[in-house]
Amino acid sequence: MKHIRKILIANRGEIAVRVIRTARQMGIGTISVYSDADVDALHTRFADEAFYAGSSSAKKSYLHAEKIIAIAKKAGADAIHPGYGFLSENAQFAQMVEEEGLIFIGPRSDTVSLMGNKLKAKETVEAYGVPIIPGNIKPISGISQAKEMANEAGYPIMVKANAGGGGKGMRIVYHESDLEVEINMATSEAGAAFGDNTVFIEKYIESPRHIEFQVLGDQHGNFVHLFERECSIQRRHQKVLEESPSPVLDPKLRAEMGDAALKVAKSCNYTGAGTVEFILDKNKNFYFLEMNTRLQVEHPVTEMITGFDLVEEQIRIAEGHKLSFKQHEITIFGHAIEARIYAEDPENNFLPSTGKLTTYLPPSGPGIRVDNGYLEQMTVPIHYDPMLAKVIAHGSTREKALTRLSQALSEFHISGVTTSIPFCRFVIDHEKFKSGDFTTNFITEHHHPDNEGTPIYDEKEEKIAAALAGFIYSNTKAPSPVNDNGILKSKWKSNRKL
Repeated sequence: MKHIRKILIANRGEIAVRVIRTARQMGIGTISVYSDADVDALHTRFADEAFYAGSSSAKKSYLHAEKIIAIAKKAGADAIHPGYGFLSENAQFAQMVEEEGLIFIGPRSDTVSLMGNKLKAKETVEAYGVPIIPGNIKPISGISQAKEMANEAGYPIMVKANAGGGGKGMRIVYHESDLEVEINMATSEAGAAFGDNTVFIEKYIESPRHIEFQVLGDQHGNFVHLFERECSIQRRHQKVLEESPSPVLDPKLRAEMGDAALKVAKSCNYTGAGTVEFILDKNKNFYFLEMNTRLQVEHPVTEMITGFDLVEEQIRIAEGHKLSFKQHEITIFGHAIEARIYAEDPENNFLPSTGKLTTYLPPSGPGIRVDNGYLEQMTVPIHYDPMLAKVIAHGSTREKALTRLSQALSEFHISGVTTSIPFCRFVIDHEKFKSGDFTTNFITEHHHPDNEGTPIYDEKEEKIAAALAGFIYSNTKAPSPVNDNGILKSKWKSNRKL
């Protein structure tokens, strides 16, 4: 059994703060890393120690594996928690961590590699009886072969990148005449984004729902799932709102999908917290999509309905502990819905919006949780994902959770940047969403920039919020992040450039 005394969090923003909170509750020391753009960021202030990782470019800081590991070793870390994004699903990084004698708080590097290869993952889980989307479990090697594959699957088909995710290297093809052009575009995009231009073909499931299951596996061969998350509200294949439980699953289907998720975890002898993603068609047939070998952005909704701290479970599993509970002991309590708050403009194709947060007043109240990465007067940098925070609402029923989330969003006041709050309010107030009858096409079908039904903040409401924020700010003397010599100061034990 290994005892973790100190963790380096190889990430930034709200997820870094989130991991630090749990580590601190467990009596574990924390180390953050920061770039030039994040010198004054919340995660650097919040950790016990903070170390400079490089310039603002992610490649020279948060994606610089060698530098991150060097900092971890010099700072005396026992383990590295990758969060999500950046290096979290980089098998080479996980292997480097292992080879340096540090604990990677996640699955083994060979598991990350296997599940990161979509074709190998599909082949692996199919051998365990998990249904996969009709198509071919082999890469495209030429247009003639591609036409054969497409005709076998039946149009429309999806051309998908073998590596990576986030919608990159994905193309929907409805007619054979468009196939060659779309394949060329997909391979080019996949090569640029992931360094791997391999693509494959599978049947395109029209009007699907995106359902994922949270799984945990320990180092002793024990596996459980913590039920599902409904993730069908997406834009450009990126999730916007998530909830648990899904309004479309009945107990029988939930049990069947949960069992399939456990088979996926067993197929790769998974350790840690992972997510098995499924596509659900209009006839409620489900198919394995992929496995994310990390903590998900939307993990709080699972925590809210089960009472488990997933970061704590990750750390305990990494230390070698057995899971302390069985599948039948896990129960759903109420309903939880999460809204991701981005600094982006929904009325302008969701383009990022950067600048100083002149007003930043997060909500609170019964059943409300805010996982936050910013404070007022901080600047949202252009270099990284523009997510500011996540607002999670819990209630005894879906209707109660929706009411609480709607109120919380109306009380979340931000100025200085454009945010996705009005769009989130539009979604949860929409009758289709309220009814639970929606698919991944929701945004395409229902959200239009000139839609009169899209709520915007009332000008009077904004002025009151700004005035209140100004009063609070002018009457609160915030500590300066630098001393008279221009050197960073805080409660950190140390803050060095290595």
